[in-house]
Amino acid sequence: MEILDALILGIIQGLTEFLPVSSSGHLEIGKAILGDTSVPEESLLFTVVLHFATALSTIVVFRKDVWDIIKGLFSFKWNDDTQFVLKIIISMIPAAIIGYNYEATFEQFFGGNILLVGIMLIFTALLLILADRAKSTEKKVGFWHALIIGIAQGVAMLPGISRSGATISTSVLLGIDKTKAARFSFLMVVPLIFGKIAKDILTGDLTYNSSSFTYLSVGFVAAFIAGLFACTWMIAIVKRSKLTYFAIYCILVGATAVILALQ
Repeated sequence: MEILDALILGIIQGLTEFLPVSSSGHLEIGKAILGDTSVPEESLLFTVVLHFATALSTIVVFRKDVWDIIKGLFSFKWNDDTQFVLKIIISMIPAAIIGYNYEATFEQFFGGNILLVGIMLIFTALLLILADRAKSTEKKVGFWHALIIGIAQGVAMLPGISRSGATISTSVLLGIDKTKAARFSFLMVVPLIFGKIAKDILTGDLTYNSSSFTYLSVGFVAAFIAGLFACTWMIAIVKRSKLTYFAIYCILVGATAVILALQ
């Protein structure tokens, strides 16, 4: 992989992680367009590094929320912060189970399967359209909601299904306020990414060699900076934006991917 390719892919990841348009799907399309010839294990490592970068950008943007949650948790009281952490843990369970049992299967999807990406992007678009028709409420995320949203996050491990799109749409369909849904969606993935990286490092599943350090570093920095911008931007527009706009974009990109894959 060339440094310029890593830079472009890092920017793509950072910008699309927080928008409901599937960062993993865009990464796979980007790799295909740029002619990435990495073996699946190396390609997966690059994807994991970029997701790690955007997880860090999430922590930076929500640093006050994260700090308040930590303080509330260590007060050892049954308060809103303790309940929020418990909801995050509950939301992680489905993705952890799916990832543990089908990890090898999912890894094979991150190798330039553009047809699958296109189909899943169109599926994401349909989900966003349904969510856009839901009525706005002020409801908060409950414990049962957290489990259902977690299932949506587990399904979104497929490239082309937007994680934020799936989780936010599911939340809205459950009657949860969009702003609260976005906050929960962005924060719930952070411990999952850190846990996945820790597991891969301990088990040696990630393939790394010193020659990949440069492009991994470039991709990481690009994704982190772009993620800071995109996350901040998404928070500002989530109240005003209609999910249908993102659905139209997903349909266009998904249809293009399908056409290119079938040629």
